Amino acid sequence: MVTGVLTDDSIAFGVAELAQREGAEIVLTNFGRGLSLTKRVAKHLPVPPDVLELDVTVPEHLAAIVADLQQRWGAVDGVLHSIGFAPQSCLGGGFLDAPWEDVRLTLEISAYSLKSISAGLLPLLKAAGGGSIVGLDFDAAVAWPGYDWMGVAKAALESTARYLARDLGPHQVRVNLVAAGPVRTVAARAIPGISQLDDVWGERAPLGWDINDSSAVAKACVALLSDWFPATTGEIVHVDGGFHAVGV
Repeated sequence: MVTGVLTDDSIAFGVAELAQREGAEIVLTNFGRGLSLTKRVAKHLPVPPDVLELDVTVPEHLAAIVADLQQRWGAVDGVLHSIGFAPQSCLGGGFLDAPWEDVRLTLEISAYSLKSISAGLLPLLKAAGGGSIVGLDFDAAVAWPGYDWMGVAKAALESTARYLARDLGPHQVRVNLVAAGPVRTVAARAIPGISQLDDVWGERAPLGWDINDSSAVAKACVALLSDWFPATTGEIVHVDGGFHAVGV
């Protein structure tokens, strides 16, 4: 199950495309206005997949997806969590003024949803004999321009992934994150100030970095979704050209 495909430049789209080319059978998810956009872009994949409705704040949506996948496949091998949202009050320099209700929504959608999806699909992952859950991250070790409460949500996502790794490991379910460098997507363009990173990232990353190319991120996600990392869980894999490893 692949969440977060909105346009062709979505990181999740690259993951879905590569997963299909490697032999995976997939479904996509979205909701509301995004549902029709995802259905449209799904036609651009090698094998147009079904698109299921999932608003992670609506438990009935997740229950319906579990029932669908139970009937469709009887088991699930992997899940890509590529879900994040923050109201404008939580981005762009308003950190001190953002109201709790907006912060709560940011944390629920961007971090708690990893637990919701993992717990909901656990029976199907167990039916597969174990599986892999991969989430998309943006390094939460430091404060970034304009990222504000989404940065806090990513820190919560990282901690959530570690606790899920602990609790799902006995079921042979792995939980890992991929901390990607900045990629020019619709989601990224909606974050005020984040574009400040575009030039400096390419200059400082030891391997260089192309903000228009998410293929390296997709490869890492698909590798973690596969059985090539059978003893890796609770990990944050940086796919950022090495930016995280260097100082000024």
